[in-house]
Amino acid sequence: MRRALPTTVRKVPRLKLDVNYASSSPWVPSARLLRRWAGAALCDTAKPVVLSMHIVGKARSRSLNRRYRRKDKPTNVLSFAGAGCAPDGRLFLGELVICAPLVAAEAQTQHKSLEAHWAHLTVHGVLHLLGFDHRGASEAVKMECLETQVLDRLGFSDPYR
Repeated sequence: MRRALPTTVRKVPRLKLDVNYASSSPWVPSARLLRRWAGAALCDTAKPVVLSMHIVGKARSRSLNRRYRRKDKPTNVLSFAGAGCAPDGRLFLGELVICAPLVAAEAQTQHKSLEAHWAHLTVHGVLHLLGFDHRGASEAVKMECLETQVLDRLGFSDPYR
């Protein structure tokens, strides 16, 4: 179910973010930064949101991508939908798996800062968990527009330019 994005960046006190660092090379953002970026992509909701992030290396990313997407190569971000709403009112949004070495390589190739690319992929992954996709051209335009809006509110430039 798609929801409207907030018009301003706000703190998300109701976001519980669990981060697992299995890779820290060459640089990975702190849990505080990841929480800020993920929170900016979340919709206004009265429900507390639970999100897990796993920062991995190329071997783990490749293994997961092969298993779940049948693509035998590492990928920058994978999103896995969560269980949804729990009886206590919490929304288990899902899990993001981000490949630190690949993010660094892409940032360098695309002439972007590591921080900007990490922010982009975090927002991108959260939007996937919220039901947005980019399989068709019209879906891609909508999703890219949302990503650009969220990143602009966070102080980052358009990731597609």
